[in-house]
Amino acid sequence: MQTSLADFIKSTPQGIEADEILRRCVHCGFCTATCPTYQLLGDELDSPRGRIYLIKQIVEGEQPTAKTQLHLDRCLTCRTCENTCPSGVQYGRLLDIGRQLVEKHVPRPLFARLKRQGLRKVLPYADRFNALLKLGRAVKPVLPSHLKKSIPPRYQAGEWPAPRHARKMLALQGCVQTGLAPHFNSITAQVLDRLGISLITAPKAGCCGAVSYHMAADEEGKAFMRANIDAWWPYVEQGVEAIVMTASGCGAMTKEYAHIFRNEPEYAEKAAKISALTRDLSEVLAAEDLTPLGQPGAEHAPVAYHPPCTLQHAQRLYGQVEGVLKQLGFTLTPVADSYLCCGSAGTYSILQADLSQQLLEKKVTTLQAGEPSCIATANIGCWSHLASEAKVPVKHWVELLQS
Repeated sequence: MQTSLADFIKSTPQGIEADEILRRCVHCGFCTATCPTYQLLGDELDSPRGRIYLIKQIVEGEQPTAKTQLHLDRCLTCRTCENTCPSGVQYGRLLDIGRQLVEKHVPRPLFARLKRQGLRKVLPYADRFNALLKLGRAVKPVLPSHLKKSIPPRYQAGEWPAPRHARKMLALQGCVQTGLAPHFNSITAQVLDRLGISLITAPKAGCCGAVSYHMAADEEGKAFMRANIDAWWPYVEQGVEAIVMTASGCGAMTKEYAHIFRNEPEYAEKAAKISALTRDLSEVLAAEDLTPLGQPGAEHAPVAYHPPCTLQHAQRLYGQVEGVLKQLGFTLTPVADSYLCCGSAGTYSILQADLSQQLLEKKVTTLQAGEPSCIATANIGCWSHLASEAKVPVKHWVELLQS
């Protein structure tokens, strides 16, 4: 694709990156075949190809409008399109640039602005989110049914084994997962302990930065990222083997730290090291001898597995969880169109509720088609979203390994 960048962006890091990405796109349209929003809406501007064209117009100097903003907002950032693109267009990175530019030039209506600011001021902060969640659970009996189903029951964190092994890995506690499902990480610690690995945490680490960064508050997002790098660095210097992610969305974001800070001398080297050390839990277990875990799936009824977009498209870990589960004796039911997003997509289920619900209903139908005993997934957002609609239990896949 030919480009002619406007002077305001031509020589900036954003402009240089956008230009490189745009020039890879040949407008072939392969991306439209797998785009969830294009499948629902049938609008070219709600496809990756259409959104790429909108972003091209912006960086070439055209004034973005509320319509531009709407079509970029509707994107799930699922990055399915990147897997079907024969030219290797890094659409996700281009979308972040486009959203940041539009946010600076197109004012949102007051309610929409307050809604987005509210999400950014609550979700990344565990204490604030947990307080609000506690309130929601207290008033759940009197809430309308559509709100009731979005509030999960309270889960106990469970026992976290004391560090006792020479091998150590770090876990990110994250933000919303600490309140919604604190047992995910404690079970992970128990599983790794049986494999001779101690899982530890850095108390000052928090939100991975994805909530703010993908809502066009890039500097705010980078502040969370720097805080994590600073919190983790002493442990990196002490030789931790990996930073283990039980939320694939956080893993996808943390693996991007190297790229995001590539032009910041103070953080570039550290960010590159952090990204290199970041591992999804499935990557960790796939590299280990799992004999100590036995065969927990041998007597377990069939499971339907939903691979989050952040795992299969962003991190490109195709079949990783499925491979571990099968190795441990689990039977997985067939799931049609497993590449499609469930509609959670971070804050998307709140900001684009109608589209999100349509995607959720389709996804749950395909997951339950094989009559599984439960649905397993690998990301906190997918877990919560699927659980609000599914008729069978929804679990993090690590729960299946619990002894």
